[in-house]
Amino acid sequence: MRSFVLRQGRFTQAQRRAMTELLPRWAIAPREPWTAPWTDGRPLALEIGFGNGEHLAHFAARHPDWGCIGAEVHAPGVGALLQRLETEGIDNVRVLHGDAMAWLATLPAGVFALIVIQFPDPWPKKRHHKRRLLQPESARQLAARLRVGGELQFATDWEPYAEHALAVLSATDSLDNLDPDGAFSPPPENRIPTRFERRGEALGHRVFDLRFRKRSD
Repeated sequence: MRSFVLRQGRFTQAQRRAMTELLPRWAIAPREPWTAPWTDGRPLALEIGFGNGEHLAHFAARHPDWGCIGAEVHAPGVGALLQRLETEGIDNVRVLHGDAMAWLATLPAGVFALIVIQFPDPWPKKRHHKRRLLQPESARQLAARLRVGGELQFATDWEPYAEHALAVLSATDSLDNLDPDGAFSPPPENRIPTRFERRGEALGHRVFDLRFRKRSD
């Protein structure tokens, strides 16, 4: 079950150019066997559904010793990130233009030190809840790709989805909630307000953050 729908959106000429000229330079091929893009043993971060890349570029710029991988299905968002990387001279990012969960299933265990999911589609209608990105099986898959001590960060401005995510992650073996009360956490230091968060705040939505750490078996 796919958790996304490819919607038509504004696709600027600059974004189209970025997809044509820049994506080959930073792309990860989703159907090729996994090979770490960096060979120096650096920690790897993955952001699933990075939107227009605000947070991913910000994190990468402030953590030049990390390798940062972003996955996004929407071409305008990929193009916007690529433009930002080129303009700001950020070279420690690689981009997966495609379905992150299908790709993750091909990876070995313990690849990532950090996985970030911010403001995914909440699929608010009850009949669509099964399309939500975070489900018991996907949570197990995400946990398996975290190294011991690695962190999974989740943020949403849709309270029913937040409660669903809290229940799913709390029931996932090998993940521990970093909130001492087993509830929602303060925002992590790396999270910055993005367009999606600002849009939710304008609608009067509260933002809910979850932070879970991978423990040893």
